[in-house]
Amino acid sequence: MKPIRTERLILRNWQERDRDLFHRINSDDQVMEFFGMRRTRAESDQLFDRLRGNAERDGFGFTAAEIAATGECIGFVGINPTDLEPFMPKDTIEIGWRLAPEFWGKGYVTEAANAWLEFCFDQLGLEEVVSFAVWNNDRSTSVMKRIGMRNEPARNFDHPRVPEANAHLKHHVFYSLARNEWLERKKAAN
Repeated sequence: MKPIRTERLILRNWQERDRDLFHRINSDDQVMEFFGMRRTRAESDQLFDRLRGNAERDGFGFTAAEIAATGECIGFVGINPTDLEPFMPKDTIEIGWRLAPEFWGKGYVTEAANAWLEFCFDQLGLEEVVSFAVWNNDRSTSVMKRIGMRNEPARNFDHPRVPEANAHLKHHVFYSLARNEWLERKKAAN
């Protein structure tokens, strides 16, 4: 994949040097608060390899976010096809993120997500980008709102892959941004 540069970040494919950070964010209780699992090192490495391969193949994915000035990987911000039928059609593009806690609250996710939205609408020509989170995950839904997405209550759903043992994490709120909304927002900013 071709890296995307923002004011402070480089959005790029995963590199071997990122593997430890990737495991840390996928096993950290604070980062994974709204997920019913923590990944072991082996599970994290398997996901790392899959995401890296997907980005090589597709030119995008849930890819690494690096601070341009320091070269430090802070987590991921990216886009990925979803597979959650019947709640959304196969290959609907989802935008998502996961950063190490020491990088929260600095605007990195918003900055990177806006760059990915531009890629989605200008490069891929998508008509819609979606995001979803556990209903009370205010950190994530706040980002969704900041990047111009809107909640569509009629499309909220109970996530089919969340086990009953974690029933409090099943209900998800659905946000979307349509191409025409993105273009209007972009025009208003100029």
